[in-house]
Amino acid sequence: MQEGGWIRRMFEVGIALKAQYGEDSVFDLSLGNPIMEPPPEFHEELRRIAQNPSPGMHRYMPNAGYPETRQAVADTLSGETGLPFGIGDIVMTCGAAGAANVVLRTILNPADEVIILSPFFGEYVYYIQNHNGAPVIVPTDAEFGLDLEAIEAAVTERTRAIILNSPNNPSGVVYPTEDIKALADLLRRAETRFGSEIFVISDEPYRKIIYDGLVYPQVFPQYERTIVVNSHAKDLGLPGERIGHIAVHPAYGGKAELVDGLVFCNRVLGFVNAPALMQHVVRAVQGASVDVGEYQRKRDFLYERLTGMGYEIVKPQGAFYLFPRSPLDDDEAFVAALQEYNVLVVPGKGFGTPGHFRISYCLDDRVLEGSMDGFARAAEQYLR
Repeated sequence: MQEGGWIRRMFEVGIALKAQYGEDSVFDLSLGNPIMEPPPEFHEELRRIAQNPSPGMHRYMPNAGYPETRQAVADTLSGETGLPFGIGDIVMTCGAAGAANVVLRTILNPADEVIILSPFFGEYVYYIQNHNGAPVIVPTDAEFGLDLEAIEAAVTERTRAIILNSPNNPSGVVYPTEDIKALADLLRRAETRFGSEIFVISDEPYRKIIYDGLVYPQVFPQYERTIVVNSHAKDLGLPGERIGHIAVHPAYGGKAELVDGLVFCNRVLGFVNAPALMQHVVRAVQGASVDVGEYQRKRDFLYERLTGMGYEIVKPQGAFYLFPRSPLDDDEAFVAALQEYNVLVVPGKGFGTPGHFRISYCLDDRVLEGSMDGFARAAEQYLR
């Protein structure tokens, strides 16, 4: 508890500052809690279901989820990847966090290793430890891309999985197809060398939030032992509804046993099944999303203003975060300095990468614009 929870810790600091200085005088860029409302299609479907309820719609369902919803997800994935996904490849879950825990519980034996790439979403460490696994942290390169040599050096006979998160939280980097292909080849060589199976767990809640005309580089076509965990928290603006899914590569040879394990663990970990009402809604809006152009506009505003002040930033290609280099080697000290100007961000150590800090921009323009004075004053103090 002392080491974890940096994001929530900063959220609590924000509450205290707002109580002291007033809501409009504090600029909290610490929490990735989207302010963008769900798209109209979501509200229309929710209204339709509420006005025309079907008998039994709130009862128990198969633990893997409603067949119609799983089929809708499978059809969407088939269209995106060109692979023949079916209902048996999908398990509906309580968001991507629930999905990740279900996957890790299913595939890990005690002391199995899971590679995570820094910077990473800090909860990964605890998800792995929840299920008696051993997290192995491997750094990315200077641009936050895959360092294939470092990954290959980290793979051992105990390696069971590697977690990819692209677009990445916190850097916003998208791993290109050629790097994913090279990673897949690397893992196949390791499997041959150690006589093991190594899974890629691709955490994709930001998959639709991608900028500058990029097409999302799908992991599924590159590697048969891919398991995707996903949620509609970001693409539909539904973080509080906890609705997501697990998808298993349709050509994976051990799929039947793996999916049985996923369904069992979904139940015994206490999730039981994904929320019924949200399953009914999201199956009708698989093609919808929030206005990604709005997030790109916010990214451009922050990136241009902050780099103009002298901050060093790898330009994000997706998600809704910036991960600048801290002007101070001690990122906690710089984050504390920004608090003097009522600006809240999260230190990079919370993402396994000290010397940086994370800015969330899924916020009202008022907050982003209001923070600029604090960033400018900190830049004048530490970057000049």
